[in-house]
Amino acid sequence: MTGRKPYEQALDHLKRKGITPAKAVRGSRMLCLHLDASSDWSTIKRHPDVAAFEKDVRIRALGSSRKRAGGAAPGIRLPRAPGSRQGSLALLPWNIRQAGAPAAWIRTLGGGVRLAVIDTGSGPHPDLSIRGGVNVIGGASYRDDNGHGTHVAGIAAGKGRSGGPPGVAPAVSLYAVKALDADGYGNLSDIIEAIDWCIAKRMHVVNMSFGVPPGYRSKALRGVIRRAGRSGIVLVAAAGNMGRNSGGLDLPAAYPETIAVAASTKKGRIASFSSRGKGLGLTAPGDRIRSAWLNGKYAVESGTSMSCPHVAGGAALLLSAHPGLPPAGAASVLKRWARWLPGYGSRSQGAGLLRLGRIGSVCLPPAKSRLTAVR
Repeated sequence: MTGRKPYEQALDHLKRKGITPAKAVRGSRMLCLHLDASSDWSTIKRHPDVAAFEKDVRIRALGSSRKRAGGAAPGIRLPRAPGSRQGSLALLPWNIRQAGAPAAWIRTLGGGVRLAVIDTGSGPHPDLSIRGGVNVIGGASYRDDNGHGTHVAGIAAGKGRSGGPPGVAPAVSLYAVKALDADGYGNLSDIIEAIDWCIAKRMHVVNMSFGVPPGYRSKALRGVIRRAGRSGIVLVAAAGNMGRNSGGLDLPAAYPETIAVAASTKKGRIASFSSRGKGLGLTAPGDRIRSAWLNGKYAVESGTSMSCPHVAGGAALLLSAHPGLPPAGAASVLKRWARWLPGYGSRSQGAGLLRLGRIGSVCLPPAKSRLTAVR
């Protein structure tokens, strides 16, 4: 809708007609209705108070189908607090070492930052401490019934308990936003409502390991991403898993307000499945990543879904160490610190491979703090 008043009037009109919208999102002024072939679509489209009229397309999680669950590995122990040297670097997973997180932990573990994972839900899992969340697809629970969301959350914020692999920002305040179902799919309207919730709850970082293939256009999604960026959220999105011939980045990764993330391998190469295209922001580990899974287990997964939370966790570490950074500033710093991978152009790797070690040693100019309490 074009404004709040027309939105409220439309809701009231539908109520008087006995029509209940399938979904109504006040922040985005969005109404979702089931229309049949006899509906007068052209009249609705031409109405002066209708800003956009579009199909509610399906969104998919961007992970692989390899789901090998198992138990914890012995011997991995995290620092108990910033500055602690406890633990052996050699025992940490390769992806955490490649991202440079251990050097950043000397200064911060991500405390004081709120990170939301929009996915299939998260947990419960002994490696995850979830502060809250929401289910926007129906039901009261944000419990994961697929595994993808738990895996993603573990990469960003795993505690490393009981021998499980630690996440990039183990002390971050983690929020689970369930917008995808047990099969890893959801509707565009669910994603918009999920992002709207993150804006309302003043999240600092939002991880989006899902996408719509290149070529799709949505004014509604574009609008809520713009609002999230203006509200001060660092938005991190998976580039896509279509490989060299992807034809571009998935949405929402293609939007300039997001940090679009490609996937690297253990050997520091760009993963073959990682989508290429203009607008890539960074590259992070995404091939054969071990993280939390359903029923307290762990699994190995591949995809830009896995690379994305490395950057989201990295953004949380950066904001924890430098609370005043605006979203564009945080993205700029992470890109400036990235390591360029020889043999690839910017359409394959963005600014280069995520490198978080400088968080532990570099002091940035102070800025006005934006880490406010949740209301």
